[in-house]
Amino acid sequence: MKKYPRIVFIGSTFFSFFSLKKLYIKKYNIVGIITNPNPPKNKKRISIDYIKQYALKNHIPILQPKNLIDPFFLKILKTWKADIQIVVAFRFLPKVVWNYPKMGTINLHASLLPQYKGAAPIHWAIINGENITGLTTFFINNKIDSGKIIFQKKIKIKKNETYGELENKLKKISIFLIIKTLKGLIKKTIQPINQKNIHSSLLKYAPKISTNYCKIDWNTPYIKDIYNKIRGLSPHPTAWTLLFFNKFKFVRFKIFFVKIIKKIHKFPIGLVFFSKKEMKISVNEGFVSIIEGQIEGKKKMNIKNIINGFKIKKNLFVQ
Repeated sequence: MKKYPRIVFIGSTFFSFFSLKKLYIKKYNIVGIITNPNPPKNKKRISIDYIKQYALKNHIPILQPKNLIDPFFLKILKTWKADIQIVVAFRFLPKVVWNYPKMGTINLHASLLPQYKGAAPIHWAIINGENITGLTTFFINNKIDSGKIIFQKKIKIKKNETYGELENKLKKISIFLIIKTLKGLIKKTIQPINQKNIHSSLLKYAPKISTNYCKIDWNTPYIKDIYNKIRGLSPHPTAWTLLFFNKFKFVRFKIFFVKIIKKIHKFPIGLVFFSKKEMKISVNEGFVSIIEGQIEGKKKMNIKNIINGFKIKKNLFVQ
C-alpha cells in the first residue's frame, strides 16, 4: 500500500464507487471514506450500500454524517490525518471540511467547467443537445463548482447516446484524470487555472432534476428537443407522460428509448397511433416512435410487448 498521500475519499453514487474501487485496487492509501447516511427503508440508495460494504470488506474506516459540522464527525475526521481529500459526487462541503488537508480537497465534476455547474451535468448536456462534454478536476472552495481548475478531459457525445451510456463512458475514464491530478499534486507540477480567466460563451447550469420536469411537454416546438430530453433522462430519473384511454382513465407511462420521424401532418398533438410493431405519438414536426417504455405497475418492456399488452388501441392520447 502506498504511504503517501493519505487520502480521504468522499462520495455517494455508483460513479463515486467506481473511482473509489479503482484507487484502492491501484494501492492508493485511502485512510477513510465519507458517504451519505443510510436512506430510509422506503428509499433505494444501493450505491451507498456498495460504498459501505466495500469499506467494511477492506477494513477502511467510514463515516456517514448527517451534519458535516458535527463536532464528533470533525474530531474523527482529523484523526485520519488526511493529506488530501477526493470528492466524487457528494453534497456541498463546509470550509471546515474542505480546508482541512494540507494538499487541499479536489473534486471530480462531470462537465467542462465553468459550464454545467450543479448536480446533474451529464443529464443537462444531453438535454441541451451538446456534442462535447467531459470531466474536470478542481480545488473545492466556498462556492459550488467554482474552484481553480486542475485538469480537464474532453469527449464527444454520440448522436443517440443516453444519459446512462454517457455516464458509463465518463465513469470509466474518470480514474485516469483523478490519478493524473494526484501525481501532479505529489510532484508539485500543477498550475491551477482560475475559472474567471476561462473565456466562455453564455454559461449553462445543471440543477437537480425534479419529477415534474421529467414530464414530457408534447407541445414542444421542435421534435429534437423532445428526443434529447428523453435520452437525457434515460434510464433515470426517466421521462414520463400520462397515457389516457379516455378523459377519466389514465396511467403514468415512462419512456426510455424513442426514434423520431420528421413528417408534416395535421393530427392533434399527443394523439397515439398503433400498428403491429409501432406505437407513435404525434408532435410538432412529426412523430415520436416508442422503442422501450414502462406502464405504471409493470416491468420495462420493448414496444412489441407493450403493444401486445394493450386491450384498447384506439382513441388514446398523451398529456
